[in-house]
Amino acid sequence: MRTNMRIFPAGAPSVRTTLELPDPLFARLKARAALEGTTLKQLLRSFVEQGLEATEREVAGRPRRAADLPRIDAHLALTPDQLSNAGLFALLED
Repeated sequence: MRTNMRIFPAGAPSVRTTLELPDPLFARLKARAALEGTTLKQLLRSFVEQGLEATEREVAGRPRRAADLPRIDAHLALTPDQLSNAGLFALLED
């Protein structure tokens, strides 16, 4: 099922987007909105806001770990002099 929606707070600029949802999921959303006495647009906005807030709390609440940093699993042929500040700047200029 394809649907177009406008989701925005009062007075804020709007953004139009298209969501492609499987029919069963769309039916569940419509039923939930009806049970809660709200519109599909309001329900989806609420779900998106809750998800973003939960993610922000999760990220803000945990310390950074080395495992969170990107990894390069390939052999890098750098010499020790290339790992100095001057060597790194030279690599960036190339």
